[in-house]
Amino acid sequence: MTRLRILAGPSLTNLTPIEPNSDIPFDIKSEGYEGQIAVYIKGLPEDSGTPGHSRYFDHPLRNGITWGIQMQGRFLQPCSGDDILFGNIFDRQLKLPWGFGAALRFMKYVDPTLEECLQSRTRPWAFSPFLSTMPHIQHTRIENAHHNIPPSFPACVEPLADDMTDVRSRHGTTVKHAVPQHRKQRKAHFKSSSRRKEVSFGPKDLISADFCHHFLEFGHDSIILRLPCGLSIDLLRYWDGQPVRFVCAERAKPGENMDGAPWGRIFFCVAIEKVPEVEPEKVAQPTYREYASLNCEPLYTTQ
Repeated sequence: MTRLRILAGPSLTNLTPIEPNSDIPFDIKSEGYEGQIAVYIKGLPEDSGTPGHSRYFDHPLRNGITWGIQMQGRFLQPCSGDDILFGNIFDRQLKLPWGFGAALRFMKYVDPTLEECLQSRTRPWAFSPFLSTMPHIQHTRIENAHHNIPPSFPACVEPLADDMTDVRSRHGTTVKHAVPQHRKQRKAHFKSSSRRKEVSFGPKDLISADFCHHFLEFGHDSIILRLPCGLSIDLLRYWDGQPVRFVCAERAKPGENMDGAPWGRIFFCVAIEKVPEVEPEKVAQPTYREYASLNCEPLYTTQ
């Protein structure tokens, strides 16, 4: 049985193990972000080997959802909506399976704003603007805590209610930016970089979001990617054990990265890792002299 563990933290390396499916949020604070994280994975085997379960997956509106990363927090300095990215960073070249091209086309169909370099021989990555890739976003303006009550966190029973009616334009804190409320319309609206640049988020903007999907199935010895075209890929067969990181980061400034990587400052990171297998302790074999001294009978006799 392959065991997985979930970690979270304020950077790619400063990570702490967290308990998935527990409804216990994990606090994160980095230079540019302060908030909480909760992770849900349907069927993730527990230490006993029993498939894990959470009430998160019981709601009818989450029918078919198999995993989700929930976050709630605020950016500590004003950030343009175009400069907040969410995606993956890997440490080294990926072992890509047959059918990868079809999987990538599916990913770009689901998220047309996705940019990637997953075939990189050094450090593969895939990123999208946060506003256009996130399935569910609820924005709460916290200028007046008595009138604007943030949603409870994590949203483990009732799904997040998509709401961005109080988002402010970057032209002024009193100017609102009209955002469609239906998530598909909101994602289409922010497909345009010019529209993303029209909005700004800062310390008074509480963002609650749920990055939840249905195309991964977690089992005892498999992680199956199932695509609508009927293609299924057991990702565990191609996983070399490097962490799978989900990263929220600030878009890199021009010239910041020599290799052209799109991310700059890291806001927070959630990682999935394999739990290293513990090898059985080897019993040291006694030497000939040790064996001979411990036994009454000689090891061999001579005529």
